[in-house]
Amino acid sequence: MFCWESDWRLPAHNLLVASKDVHVWRASLKQPSMTVHNLAQTLSKTESAKADSFYFKADQRRFIVGRGILRQLLSFYLDIEPQQLMFRYSSNGKPYLDGEFDASKLRFNLSHSNELALYAFTAGREVGVDLEYLRSLPDMENIAARFFSERENTDLRALPEHDRLLAFFTCWTRKEAFLKATGEGLSYPLKHFDVSLTPGEPPKLLHVKEDPQAPARWSLRDLKPAPQYVGTVVAEGKDWHITRFQWHRSRIRAANS
Repeated sequence: MFCWESDWRLPAHNLLVASKDVHVWRASLKQPSMTVHNLAQTLSKTESAKADSFYFKADQRRFIVGRGILRQLLSFYLDIEPQQLMFRYSSNGKPYLDGEFDASKLRFNLSHSNELALYAFTAGREVGVDLEYLRSLPDMENIAARFFSERENTDLRALPEHDRLLAFFTCWTRKEAFLKATGEGLSYPLKHFDVSLTPGEPPKLLHVKEDPQAPARWSLRDLKPAPQYVGTVVAEGKDWHITRFQWHRSRIRAANS
């Protein structure tokens, strides 16, 4: 049975990520029109152009809110205005802070699915997060055969049929979060590493074909931020603990405030 976590809380006003912290935030992408407008004012010209490129208004709103909230959260950690932030991207698209802000060693990652977003923040260690909305997938077995490793496919097929959908999305988020943490993205073959997927078993990176030492360097935590959603956060090391926060529009920091 799928149970979602209820301990996502509003944070204190002073935000600080210690060396052994991983902060994970959840946020609804369904926000009032005024909130969407205020968040849009904090975006860069490039981000605004990207928002305008979406054909469907719902996709445009999700992008504005998702990117706007990222700027809000980073602005509180760094104590600057959200529109001052500058980003750079790895060759595989992973975002980092640019310029003077990179000296903070703050690392972050984000993911969204349907109407929910997750954001992860750490200090001095790489992090990746992935989120999926649980939905019916008639071609689930074909997708797994194409993208999952041989071991993962064997484990998936061994499960009772009623457990397979959750196991599939659990596996998918663990694999995506790991690749986002390493910065490899989907340029690295999904079949070249194994993660655990059996319900009830701890989340683990089991094997990486080109890097046998990787399981000793990375650790995974499951996230269940809302009914019908499953997620994973991956970070370097084994010595970190996770704190879950809930974003709320009452703390929005408007442009030029």
